[in-house]
Amino acid sequence: VRGLSPSKQILHENGDNTLIFEARFESGNLQKVVKVNEFEYQLTLRTDLYTSKYTQWYYFQVSNTQAGMPYRFTIVNFTKRNSLYKRGMRPLLYSEADAKKHNVGWRRTGNEIKYYRNSAGQGGRQYFSLTWTFQFPHNRDTCYFAHCYPYTYSNLQDYLVSISKDPVKSKFCKIHILCHSLARNIVYVLTITNPHEGDKGTKRKAVVLTARVHPGETNSSWIMKGFLDYILGNSGNAQVLRDNFVFKVIPMLNPDGVIVGNHRCSLAGQDLNRKYKSNLKEFYPSIWYTRNMIKRVMEERDIILYCDLHGHNRKKNVFVYGCERKQQAKAPTLHPRVFPLLLSKICPDKFSFPDCHFRVQKSKEGTGRVVMWKMGISNSYTLEAS
Repeated sequence: VRGLSPSKQILHENGDNTLIFEARFESGNLQKVVKVNEFEYQLTLRTDLYTSKYTQWYYFQVSNTQAGMPYRFTIVNFTKRNSLYKRGMRPLLYSEADAKKHNVGWRRTGNEIKYYRNSAGQGGRQYFSLTWTFQFPHNRDTCYFAHCYPYTYSNLQDYLVSISKDPVKSKFCKIHILCHSLARNIVYVLTITNPHEGDKGTKRKAVVLTARVHPGETNSSWIMKGFLDYILGNSGNAQVLRDNFVFKVIPMLNPDGVIVGNHRCSLAGQDLNRKYKSNLKEFYPSIWYTRNMIKRVMEERDIILYCDLHGHNRKKNVFVYGCERKQQAKAPTLHPRVFPLLLSKICPDKFSFPDCHFRVQKSKEGTGRVVMWKMGISNSYTLEAS
């Protein structure tokens, strides 16, 4: 990542209890650490590459730990005024010792959590701090902290390899290369539908799902994995869906940003979810090829649903943003509120209809949701998850 490989830190003496920090690994993000006193550290996050902002995603390793001691960590350069850390969210921890001894993975942790405005800033931008206290469970452990459950490009590749090697799933899930990113990473597209005879397949309507245009929104990858686990499963409902629809799935739109640990941008330093109107194929290949692929599908069959999966940093619940004209068509099946309303009825504990919005704001005209809607897909959504 960024031409660097982890170098082992050398402690000055045996009794040195200074924590060792590392983030030069896939999806890692941490720029600088200052030791304030024996058990207190001040952390600065790296901005998205080639930008001066977007400090939200963090993912770093800590070693040389002492068990039971009250450490305090403070990240000092967040740029968002509000955060779910004000409303009960906690940092994530992974302990290698706990994983090995007790089979415990990532878990929310930390006490005395506060998110507040600090006295620092840069370029007219105000900075905010996240602080928490924590006691490591084991001596000389290696632990990781993260903003949300990590899901790397390597995780996706391993998952796709397991599908391609599965003799059953590989029959109805075809994995292709949509394009290559700026850093020449593969952007994958999956076509999922049951085999058919003759012309029956051309009558099947299409569903298009995409995820991870914003690298720091790792929850979108976990939702995508949940969807793929389900649609590739052997339940009766999954069979019916594969019999009746063609699913076109792009599980990771921004692999470069994911790999380098960006929060929002691509290697061009741009928010790809504002570039769906752009014709700059060389700068935004995954977006250009996604739009082109959808145009080709629309020539062959109706697209009944388009949905781009995201994570939200300031709102609770799962909800969608849709698109609706002031004079909405009278045909109820074309009304964009119908599908999210059904979702809320079927799973009221997971999906919140009151949090959904359907107004098309001018600032969102370059998003996938709005561009696909203007191309003629009535049910065009951004799905947001806390």
